[in-house]
Amino acid sequence: MENNSNIPQHVAIILDGNGRWAKAKGMPRNYGHMQGAKAVEDILVDARDIGIKYLTVYAFSTENWSRPEAEVSALMTILRNYLKTSIKKSMKNNVRCRVIGDKSALSADIQDAIRELEEATAGNTGLTFTIAINYGSRDEITRAVRKVAEKVQAGEIAAADITQDMIAENLDTNYLPDPDLLIRTCNEQRISNYLLWQCAYSEFYFTEVAWPDFDKEQLLKAVEAYGNRTRKFGGLKTE
Repeated sequence: MENNSNIPQHVAIILDGNGRWAKAKGMPRNYGHMQGAKAVEDILVDARDIGIKYLTVYAFSTENWSRPEAEVSALMTILRNYLKTSIKKSMKNNVRCRVIGDKSALSADIQDAIRELEEATAGNTGLTFTIAINYGSRDEITRAVRKVAEKVQAGEIAAADITQDMIAENLDTNYLPDPDLLIRTCNEQRISNYLLWQCAYSEFYFTEVAWPDFDKEQLLKAVEAYGNRTRKFGGLKTE
């Protein structure tokens, strides 16, 4: 697999099914979220070993604030713990970590932990791991357009000078190539406000497997399915 030229460079994942997985086992939803966090740690190493260069996961959306307060609080606690342990693991595995989303809505200690993680791993040269926290693609695009509009208002550029590249440069993901493959677990087949701009030409892969059960074997199935597809870009086929 490591020598397969059809390995996607950038894989984005919507981590779905933690709560349903836990309920099926007679456990509370928070147990599913904790196991889901462990699955992220495992899949990060698996992705690196397969040869994936960029991995982006949807951890907490702008819409997730509407969940029950107790569940949101538990998710934030899991996030805090994850961020605390990530520096050591990322340095060991030469992983560069970044966080996208509107971080201003997060508590001060979480914002501090994010900064520490990004700064500590900035020089790592292995896989780039991006976590989407308080992220919504419409919000991201709105913030990007607002930045461009401010430049127009300031007279730095004319409205006619606005290009797609300019908007992309103002997105949270301006340091990333667009995803080649988007994976969603637990049999949901929608994009849920995730990387809408970036996934314009991505291949989609949906699986019935809930996120806590998504392992290296499942990742390999997704990568193999991607490699077997004939992709089109503006009418041109790529093999």
